[in-house]
Amino acid sequence: MPVDIVKKNNVAVKNENGKETIVFAHGFGTDQTAWEQVAAAFIDDYKLVLYDNVGAGQSDPAAFSPNKYDTLQSYANDLVDICKGLNLKDAVMVGHSVSGMISLLAAVKEPGMFKKMILVGASPRYLDDAGYTGGFTQEALDQLYAAMANNYYAWVSGFAPMVMENPDKPELAESFAHSLASIRPDIAQSVARVIFQSDHRQDLPKVNVETLLLQTQHDNAVPGEVALYLNRHIPNSTLVQVNAEGHFPHISAPDEIIRRLKIY
Repeated sequence: MPVDIVKKNNVAVKNENGKETIVFAHGFGTDQTAWEQVAAAFIDDYKLVLYDNVGAGQSDPAAFSPNKYDTLQSYANDLVDICKGLNLKDAVMVGHSVSGMISLLAAVKEPGMFKKMILVGASPRYLDDAGYTGGFTQEALDQLYAAMANNYYAWVSGFAPMVMENPDKPELAESFAHSLASIRPDIAQSVARVIFQSDHRQDLPKVNVETLLLQTQHDNAVPGEVALYLNRHIPNSTLVQVNAEGHFPHISAPDEIIRRLKIY
């Protein structure tokens, strides 16, 4: 695999001898370590590929440019490059949040790369539209961007518990806040705008991969109506509501996600 791809996305490959491959992709504000508990359940039987999106985790900070990463397609191109570099075909793709759409775009671009996709808390559009509930108004998003710009660390302290939920486990929100706070504020603001202003509804019917949609019982970032929309518009998709709350069930309820992945 080209060294520059490994460095760029901090690519980690575990259990090289696994007969099948699972690729794990993280969402905004986290990095590949968010999948540690889930990935550990598959290490004995599968080759595992984990990586950090550019701008997150231990990815190469020099690789990020707000001009290059101004759409999710740029992140999808990185995912394709990683999979091609590893000669992956018929892999199982697991993507959380924004990496759900990134995975979907990669699957459309390179048919045959994935045989199954599992999208956790994914959304094709976060902004409300006529006849569509995304969960946010433009006014609310503008206020979010302003709060990030005004005092990023204060914004982090409020945003983290809101989307993590699970108030009985405050350590989870604290951990997510720490992860968010480690991102350069200018990069976080740029990435947040790209994510929250994206609209990939038109790409959903183009997918020709068996897809499992996992949605929690309540998610402040991605309402249940979005999961239903995905289910209606992604061919050959199945929607399952998991026994968890919040936007990060792989962190707050890893056993539930592991169980669903093994059933699938």
